[in-house]
Amino acid sequence: MKTDLFNESERAEIRRAMTIAEAGTSGEIVAMVVPESDRYREAETVGGVLLAGFLALITGILLHHVTVWFFIPLLFILFFPCRLIFRKFPWLKRSLLTRPRMESAVRERCLHAFHDKELHRTRDETGVLIYISLLERKVWIIGDRGINERIPPESWQEMARELSEGIREGCGCATLCRVIGRCGEILAEQFPLRRDDGNELPDEVIDNG
Repeated sequence: MKTDLFNESERAEIRRAMTIAEAGTSGEIVAMVVPESDRYREAETVGGVLLAGFLALITGILLHHVTVWFFIPLLFILFFPCRLIFRKFPWLKRSLLTRPRMESAVRERCLHAFHDKELHRTRDETGVLIYISLLERKVWIIGDRGINERIPPESWQEMARELSEGIREGCGCATLCRVIGRCGEILAEQFPLRRDDGNELPDEVIDNG
């Protein structure tokens, strides 16, 4: 299922940017967009308890029946549908999550996606993943071992911040295309195109990685 971050025309622009960026390098660039990097079950539980408790308290006040024997059973009954609300609307979880928790989840999911999509299987270990996680509003860019031996991670971190800001400002497509172009320039310096080079990874935006 496609995420709604990019429409079809924007996806076509990104695909063209990928093709141009990879035209001068043996490196492979992949962009991936996921709705969230974790289920955050703890946030679902805490949110369910808080919302159920609030609704149970309001109900008790309205019915003039605020006792522990009324409140606790009602809270228990309301907990499950309230938790379902947080599951159906993941953006509600953000207020219950710490920044380190989200950063850790994005990092782990990004690394998992890198291997799950077999970006580590390129011939010269020159795969680059641009990973966008919407719920957390975070971007990670990581390179394979061959790339990390020559290109410092600070280069990717700077571009990840730029892309994250661009998405927040509503110009995700233009910023992503610009970042892809810069990735291509950096890769071309260290990994120029070889005669027998082929396109090993898809140029399409990957969803739900």
